[in-house]
Amino acid sequence: MANITKKVSWSSRGDESGPAGEETPLLNGSEQSRPLTQMSSGSTKFQIGRLSTVDLEEEITTEEQESARGRPKEIPHNEKLLSLKYEIVKFTEAGGLSISLILWVVLNCVFVMLGAIMVAFFEPIAAGSGIPQIKCYLNGVKIPRVVRLKTLLVKVLGVICSVVGGLAEGPMIHSGAVVAAGVSQGRSTSLKRDFKIFEYFRRDTEKRDFVSAGAAAGVSAAFGAPVGVLFSLEEGASFWNQMLTWRIFFASMISTFTLNFILSIYHNKPGDLSNPGLINFGRFESEYNLYEIPLFMGMGALGMLGALFNVLNYWLTIFRIYVHRPCLQVMEAMLVAAVTATVAFIMIYFSTDCQPLGPDHNEEYPLQQLFCADGEYNSMATAFFNTPERSVRSLLHNPRTYNALTLGLFTLTYFFLACWTYGLSVSAGVFIPSLLIGAAWGRLCGILLASTTPNGLTWADPGKYALIGAAAQLGIVRMTLSLTVIMVEATGNVTYGLPIMLVLMTAKIVGDYFQEQGLYDIHIKLQSVPFLHWEAPATSHWLTAREVMSSPVTCLNRIEKVGTIVDILSNTSTNHNGFPVVAQVSADDEPAKLCGLILRSQLIVLLKHKFVELARSRLSQRKLQLKDFRDAYPRFPPIQSIHVSQDERECMMDLTEFMNPTPYTVPQQETSLPRVFKLFRALGLRHLVVVDDANRVVGLVTRKDLARYHLGKHGLEELQLAQT
Repeated sequence: MANITKKVSWSSRGDESGPAGEETPLLNGSEQSRPLTQMSSGSTKFQIGRLSTVDLEEEITTEEQESARGRPKEIPHNEKLLSLKYEIVKFTEAGGLSISLILWVVLNCVFVMLGAIMVAFFEPIAAGSGIPQIKCYLNGVKIPRVVRLKTLLVKVLGVICSVVGGLAEGPMIHSGAVVAAGVSQGRSTSLKRDFKIFEYFRRDTEKRDFVSAGAAAGVSAAFGAPVGVLFSLEEGASFWNQMLTWRIFFASMISTFTLNFILSIYHNKPGDLSNPGLINFGRFESEYNLYEIPLFMGMGALGMLGALFNVLNYWLTIFRIYVHRPCLQVMEAMLVAAVTATVAFIMIYFSTDCQPLGPDHNEEYPLQQLFCADGEYNSMATAFFNTPERSVRSLLHNPRTYNALTLGLFTLTYFFLACWTYGLSVSAGVFIPSLLIGAAWGRLCGILLASTTPNGLTWADPGKYALIGAAAQLGIVRMTLSLTVIMVEATGNVTYGLPIMLVLMTAKIVGDYFQEQGLYDIHIKLQSVPFLHWEAPATSHWLTAREVMSSPVTCLNRIEKVGTIVDILSNTSTNHNGFPVVAQVSADDEPAKLCGLILRSQLIVLLKHKFVELARSRLSQRKLQLKDFRDAYPRFPPIQSIHVSQDERECMMDLTEFMNPTPYTVPQQETSLPRVFKLFRALGLRHLVVVDDANRVVGLVTRKDLARYHLGKHGLEELQLAQT
């Protein structure tokens, strides 16, 4: 009886054994062709669901015979939550379609609601893929709470809920960046634990290098190869040098090794380090011919669908700016989950694409028979119930031909659903959904090409064109170098390196013609972040530093009164983080000679430690050490939390030994905006002092002063930037 239980457990109706001779209708309305009967030979046969017939006389069988009977593979542990929906819907067939649909919608909404509540109410920065926020952080913009432990926990739990709820898969890049940022500091400010290690790295420059390495390690863990270096080079780090290259490569190598080691233990094969990674589309063995190159480039031109995706998501995101209340954000996420389940159910119900089971029944779990006859499975149901990664793998390698109508409808609906999903208050990405959309319409192109020529099936392999379509659809993000290596690594065949490169370049050129920016850059722009691109606007050469600088500038004397410093830091209109230090501020606000530059964080640490000099006795307290500034990093206390008595306000503070005596400066008349832009990009500056011929301070250029100019439809335009 143990074997019977084992076989019944994977059937589509394990508990549905009615009276003898009773016929059970199929879900599509047809009658069961073989009633439950008592065989005259003494052997009892039960109709288990609609997949196979179990003969009680033949219980003693080998594993090969059981496999031949068509028992699907065991569900992997990492997909059991996702398969829960299919199992529940499958066992409610007797209750009718309405119960199955309602259960599916409820399950989607419950999981998505949990993920959306965590994001909307506890940590909004964990929404989306996290790649735009990490790009801004590496560009030099301080994004609040982007690399905190709370963000990591919400991101991980939110990704699980999003995937189970039927939304897009979440990336590893943001999680890797948060882990790297936490490890580099040797402490946790959230848990208030300081391990007294890595104190040297407690500064912005070193922390950004670690975040770059963490983002690269996340990509390497996803694909099981150290390809994250190229991602950080192309899309991540803004300030690159040779030392950072080998550091990121080392981090990617360790990430790949750690992943393979853990997976070897998980698969009960300790020491086997040949696992392909978390995202793998199977080895691609097909070949291509020279005359197919123009066809591939033509499919790359169809990457204009990526530009359409970006335009639609742009207007959706503008609408979501007005949906700023957390409860409304959760309701929108639940609405998307309900619509996704409903549309999928309707498409599965009306789909007639029933594919026969192979002779060896080697298809991966799950084999959804919904609304199909015995010995067949529903292709549309398999595409929706599988994870997007498994669906991409099926489109690339399944030898059976999908129905062209099925692929067309699936591409259309999944395109709009993915566009609606990205930008919700849930932890979900766009990379894998883009691959799935592209693989679907790419396979559709392969089927159409094969049908137009007599011997089309010999050269127009649908799986080959699915790969090209997946690469073309990734024009959404406008990356070329790293995506080429990622696609080659995910398919395990370097032969397709050239076609993938051509397709990605064609998709980027066509996409840039219709939509200048990629999806990540669009979201950065909509958030009004002062993000500096690689080059200054093309028509900005006629602007000089005088036109873009901020003036008048709030300056400090080398020996300044504490009360004056407190008033300047408390003034909400003075939001600069750097203040020029001059020899002596004149009473009539005339420019004074520059002596150095001091940061707001340094002034706060000085006030916190009461590093002041008494006005009369000139007695100073203990010497501050570099450790005092590192211990306060990165969460410097606000000026409102520092108590300064009236007597202390009359004291003096000498800024000479704490300021930067050689800040970067430019003359106001001769320096053009592109040159100022290159200084910020190449040196990673945050402040640039503008001086006159006598080295007197006349203005200050910050990142916001540069980032507010961009090339629009009517020439050079000025933007309104967020106060970050």
